Amino acid sequence: MSPPEEKVEPPPTEQHEVDRAPGGVETTPAQRVRIADLLHHSFTIRSIALTGLFVLAVFYTMYFMRSVLLPVVLALLLSYVFRPLLRAMGKWRVPPGVAAAILLVGLIGAVGYAVSFLATPAAGWLEKAPYGAQQLQRKLVSLKKPMAQVAQASDQLEKLAAPTTDPQATPTVSVKPSRLTDSLFGRTQEFALSTVLLLILLYFLLAYDEVFLSKLIKMMPRLEDKKRAVSIAHEIESHVSRYLLTITLINTGLGIAIGTTVGLMGLSNPLMWGTMVALLNFVPYLGAFTGIVCMTIGAVLSFDSIGYALLFPAVYLFIGTIEGNFVTPYVMGRSLTLNPVIILLSLVFWGWMWGIVGIILAVPILAAFKIFCAHVEELQPVAEFLS
Repeated sequence: MSPPEEKVEPPPTEQHEVDRAPGGVETTPAQRVRIADLLHHSFTIRSIALTGLFVLAVFYTMYFMRSVLLPVVLALLLSYVFRPLLRAMGKWRVPPGVAAAILLVGLIGAVGYAVSFLATPAAGWLEKAPYGAQQLQRKLVSLKKPMAQVAQASDQLEKLAAPTTDPQATPTVSVKPSRLTDSLFGRTQEFALSTVLLLILLYFLLAYDEVFLSKLIKMMPRLEDKKRAVSIAHEIESHVSRYLLTITLINTGLGIAIGTTVGLMGLSNPLMWGTMVALLNFVPYLGAFTGIVCMTIGAVLSFDSIGYALLFPAVYLFIGTIEGNFVTPYVMGRSLTLNPVIILLSLVFWGWMWGIVGIILAVPILAAFKIFCAHVEELQPVAEFLS
């Protein structure tokens, strides 16, 4: 009787682990990694798309609600300017509500007095505008002849390149009714409502200075977070107040310097020119360019000699260059200076969003955002990029 045959098992062979998907499809680990990468990639694309749509929605909302957001932003910035004065009055035991009312009345009185004081010379310049245009044309006749020759040559080239038209055809002229009155009336109403909203918001922001901060502290769960929130809020307020107050003083000094200089040189209404320079200097680059053009026109209309009239924009450019390259960097320091390219982009963006007021607020908004980023650890690279 032969012994039972032993079953010999085949040698082990390399096998890949397989999993069976819910649909019955077997996948290897390499395939599972590939599927995970594809899912992660698609999720990243989706998150980027959703972020882009959210940003566009925010921009559209800011543009659509500009009549409401502009007074809010302006009131917030003005509150940072007046808070040091409010705190100083608090040391004299003046209640916050009373101090805010005093500052608000002082602001309204100062603006009203400045407008009434400058209205007369500004109205005089506007009344002389038609005569001034003729006088300016007469003085610049030497420059008009070459420009007329260039324009005539350009018209001849356009006639040669233009297609032939039917000489019998008679052009039709349609006169559209002007809506200037309706536009001005609507703008006046909007400006009045925005001004009232601005004053109300500014009063409450000053009168209830510590309320918002105390509410924010109560929302923090840990004591460490409360201390950090208080520190960041105070530092941001201090730096923004310092920036706005410093730039206001610098622009005021520039206006006084240029107004006094052109007044001594014989240009009429130096106070009006100084005020214009101070206000325009809140808009970097574009403000100085606009001021130089306006002063050039005013000087040419005021003096017979073109050479002497051109001294006034030269003085403007010289004093403005000293202020922009030496005074402002020295006073402000590197911590409050901004990237010139980012400034220009900010002017374009806010001008497109909110018009002239947006251009004026572009740099203060950018400075406040940069200061905020500098005091938040996760956003410090952004602040370095804006510097």
